Amino acid sequence: MTKEQIPVARRAEQWREELRKSRKNKERTDMQRVHMTELDALVRSRNNEEVNLGLTPEQAMIEAQRCIDCANPTCVSGCPVNIDIPSFIKFIETGQFLESAKILKDTSALPAVCGRVCPQERQCEAQCIHVKMKKESVAIGYLERFAADYERESGQIAVPEIAAPNGIKIAVAGSGPAGLSFASEMAKFGYDITVFEALHEIGGVLKYGIPEFRLPNEIVDVEIGILRKMGVKFVTNCIIGKSLSYEDLHDEGFHGIFVASGAGLPNFMNIPGENLNGVMSANEYLTRVNLMDAANPQSDTPVLLGKLVAIIGGGNTAMDAVRTARRLGAERAMIIYRRSEEEMPARLEEVKHAKEEGIEFLTLHNPVEYLGDEYGRVKHMRLQQMELGEPDESGRRRPVPIEGAIVTIDIDQVIISVGTSPNPLIPASFKGLEISRWGTVVVDKSTMRSTIDDVYAGGDIVRGGATVILAMGDGRKAAASMHERFMGETKSAVNDGLTENQK
Repeated sequence: MTKEQIPVARRAEQWREELRKSRKNKERTDMQRVHMTELDALVRSRNNEEVNLGLTPEQAMIEAQRCIDCANPTCVSGCPVNIDIPSFIKFIETGQFLESAKILKDTSALPAVCGRVCPQERQCEAQCIHVKMKKESVAIGYLERFAADYERESGQIAVPEIAAPNGIKIAVAGSGPAGLSFASEMAKFGYDITVFEALHEIGGVLKYGIPEFRLPNEIVDVEIGILRKMGVKFVTNCIIGKSLSYEDLHDEGFHGIFVASGAGLPNFMNIPGENLNGVMSANEYLTRVNLMDAANPQSDTPVLLGKLVAIIGGGNTAMDAVRTARRLGAERAMIIYRRSEEEMPARLEEVKHAKEEGIEFLTLHNPVEYLGDEYGRVKHMRLQQMELGEPDESGRRRPVPIEGAIVTIDIDQVIISVGTSPNPLIPASFKGLEISRWGTVVVDKSTMRSTIDDVYAGGDIVRGGATVILAMGDGRKAAASMHERFMGETKSAVNDGLTENQK
């Protein structure tokens, strides 16, 4: 058997075994983690170019050497989509970059995306043996990005193998990470997949929610292009629950539905002055800037370009919004967060980048009122100073107001980023769908199946707000479950259940 005939995963395991026998673990664990080059903070804070510049092949191979090929690779269990992390890293170490990318695509529909935006430091990298030895983890995220980028830039993009078409049509509501992951897995199984997107661009939150300086649209488009080559079809400007009902989908021959419509309904704080001009949600702000060219004064719907901008919140969306405001000309761009910096849910890298770009952090402050001028435009903000009390249900210390400690600051734009709620359209229009008191779709967590027999769901519509990779994990789990259900039925039983039009 030639080298080319040996399956990729098996060859990776052979190399890993050889390296286990020959390596010197101490040398590997003593190596310093490679750090990625970044654009200069002063330069990048005035443009929309990607901040992180990626690893060179030499850097990637050196970093890959730090992996000591654990007999029980706990990093894999820390990955929501169960990427074979040791194998893809070993291919990088041996210079076989295209093979590494193939390993990634066995389980991940969006490796170049995940390599950029996933919180690896809280997932796979947190489980790295280096961390247990009080050292920096292997840079799994950097290496994932490297392999995916190398493949794209080489022009030799591999398309995952797909099974023979089985003729069963499946609908996906939403083209965010959960929907794309589900579509990819089901296409591999041979299903006829159509993804319906409410907006005019495919990608969901990857396009409207994450700025290009963190995730370039080109990267998202290339990975969507792979799904197209796998036979996945996309329909834009189509709202499931409005443009098409549950019954319409069945009339059109769809035999199963995966709901991945996200959590795009912004939360507000319900304090005085929230209705003033210049106060908006981070969802609206980022969507208009990212998808509607709203930063252009000649746009049909231009967004206010504030000079004194306050973002309320401490998550990744808040960091995206405040860094966007800085790039759009804000002279003072501030994060207002009611807890301390240690409790911030945003990625450490995003906080670091924001500080480097001149963002101010007013922690232990919480807005209690917005004040406007005679024209109804926001001009001032009253902030309650806070201190930390006992931990709440999230495990973070609860912020407690300091009596009488109120400060007032000048602002001309407020962007509120205090969470989102699930899109209510599908839950309200699919009769028989059980909904939680938070508006999320109730599913069997082991299968992602809802209370409607042929409807599965995942991502933010189930979780209420989560990371890209957790949403993708839901999509994979739902695909495996739905496929198992169909395989449990005989082909004749499936065909008997289809109308002549569906056949």
